[in-house]
Amino acid sequence: MEEKATLNPPAQHRLDKTDWGSMSDAQRIKHLEIEGFVVLPEILSKDQVKAIKKELAALPTIGTDYSENQRSCKDVQWTNSPACIDLIALPAMVKFLEKLFGDEVLCTSCVYALSRPGHPGIAIHTDAQPYGSQIFGMQASSPRLVRVLYYLDDLTPERSPLKVIPHSHLSLHVDANPYNRYLSHPEEVMVTCKAGSAAIINQTIFHANFPNESKEDRELLAIAYRPAWAGPIAEIPDWPADKVANLPAHVRPLFKSLNTRKIDFNVANRPANMATSAPGINPSRWDG
Repeated sequence: MEEKATLNPPAQHRLDKTDWGSMSDAQRIKHLEIEGFVVLPEILSKDQVKAIKKELAALPTIGTDYSENQRSCKDVQWTNSPACIDLIALPAMVKFLEKLFGDEVLCTSCVYALSRPGHPGIAIHTDAQPYGSQIFGMQASSPRLVRVLYYLDDLTPERSPLKVIPHSHLSLHVDANPYNRYLSHPEEVMVTCKAGSAAIINQTIFHANFPNESKEDRELLAIAYRPAWAGPIAEIPDWPADKVANLPAHVRPLFKSLNTRKIDFNVANRPANMATSAPGINPSRWDG
């Protein structure tokens, strides 16, 4: 049966027109924390994009249960893909995430996603399931996580652009139950960008992608990161030690145990030696 794209006629009011290139890091953090997403435009060079695409073209992909035109390959970090693996530790991105988290940065996944012409669009969903889920496992229970979407092709309104519902991660309403999925939403926003750009999304924002109504593939590499303190609520299978040992030295620190968790379960009501400042929660942190 032929798959049919479900994109409605483009609505210009849905197209995000933010000037991403003019933002400071503080403004990027503010946009990510309040809107739920941010774009770092053309953070990769054309040569980097070319090298990454060449490696990804050699990887086997599998279709999803709803479309053979939405395909993926998991655990790219274990494949013979040096440019992709190097991307996991991209200095500019790691530096930004360290500023965002104020903590050691851990990588939790690296997935290649291919949206071919005819892809009908992904359901609107979150990447956060506080009790785990069949799709994401217990890793989705980590209380803080972002996903970096490195776009390797220009996103146009016809070529599976990013779809987000801004501020949805802030809602306390039952409609924001992170296990909910939606076909569409009247206030969804379309985000386009140039190849080599990276969109960073809060794991709790409702997001998706639009159908691919173009005649070209749309490729991305999705890499998830979390602060070291924010481990899952239950023990999960860890990275294979032998595979981690084979990663490049500058990438290996991002692959510490997936069960890393820095919390104090026995915290007292009024512990001794409490701090009297915490810049990471300053209301003024967005003014820097």
